[in-house]
Amino acid sequence: MHIPDGYLSPATCATLYAAAAPFWYVATRHLKRLLHTRLIPLISLFAAFSFVIMMFNLPLPGGTTGHANGVGIATIVLGPWGAMLAISVALLIQALFFGDGGVTAIGANCFNIAIAGSLVGYGVYRLVAGRSSLKSPRRVIAAGLAGYCAINAAALLTAIEFGIQPLLYKDAGGAPLYAPYHLGIAIPAMMVGHLTFAGLAELIVTAGITSWLQRSDPSLLKMTAPHVFDLNDAGLKVGVKSGWRATRPLWIGLAALMVLTPLGLLVTGAAWGEWGPKDFSEPLTRKQIAATSGNQAPPAQAPQGLERISSLWTAPIPNYAPPFMRSESFGYLMSAMFGVGLIILAVLLIGWIMRRGRKHDVN
Repeated sequence: MHIPDGYLSPATCATLYAAAAPFWYVATRHLKRLLHTRLIPLISLFAAFSFVIMMFNLPLPGGTTGHANGVGIATIVLGPWGAMLAISVALLIQALFFGDGGVTAIGANCFNIAIAGSLVGYGVYRLVAGRSSLKSPRRVIAAGLAGYCAINAAALLTAIEFGIQPLLYKDAGGAPLYAPYHLGIAIPAMMVGHLTFAGLAELIVTAGITSWLQRSDPSLLKMTAPHVFDLNDAGLKVGVKSGWRATRPLWIGLAALMVLTPLGLLVTGAAWGEWGPKDFSEPLTRKQIAATSGNQAPPAQAPQGLERISSLWTAPIPNYAPPFMRSESFGYLMSAMFGVGLIILAVLLIGWIMRRGRKHDVN
């Protein structure tokens, strides 16, 4: 689902950066008022969780791959504004350091996954959960549906953005300049895998973590349940705990998940729409692309615009494979740890900037 460099025209990328910018602005303004809570540690935690869960590749129909993205559970705990910020940080680190998603397409990927995914997930969760208590099984069902709808909304937007490129941008001979497949191919190719395996994975992850939080710390579910006041039923006083120490059990769980990241290497193959320029000239890869694209063969060579833009940025650790590491599995694990560390630093920096801005506003 990560759009690489070169698949969207510069105009499309600029438009989606512009579309994402107001949401980022509102999110940071909204979160300024909540810096006295444990929101900064939680934003770090769920940004890191999103980063790590996306390293677990899943086999999708036709030989492609996909993954959950963690936007559902981030939205349920942080609310839509906190989730937008958390998932955007994860996507930024992925693109800059690991080449997972393009630098020119950061705005598009954030708009699709972090922004649209958060808004859809929040809407579905609030609608289905209603005013049920924090420990109600109804909230687990609502969480699962929220995660499922969020990832599929992001996939659909990605497919539409891919599919309009051949209609809008062609060379003198009529060949696509960027993403090569039109809407009639892009939408089914993206949605089949996400409506099934990837969507179900997101459903299970979101519902499972929500159920665990109901038993371990229901206060984390309170931000998106503003009309629930049955604290005796929740068995706690919301807002008593704060800071990094209060989230230690969750960080321990994330550390355990990081140790398991090499399992993500068991599934091979590229995600649909994430082929490199060289893949268009490889006979075996061309067959795989065609098989997952309505049996329509890809262009004989990479589209001109795609090939040109794809070389604009070279990530220092492409594909989560440090070049100095002999062991692929150990390198993958080290990439997970390095990425999580970068995310924590990025969120702390954002928090520091927002605190400085709030002090400046007060003065």
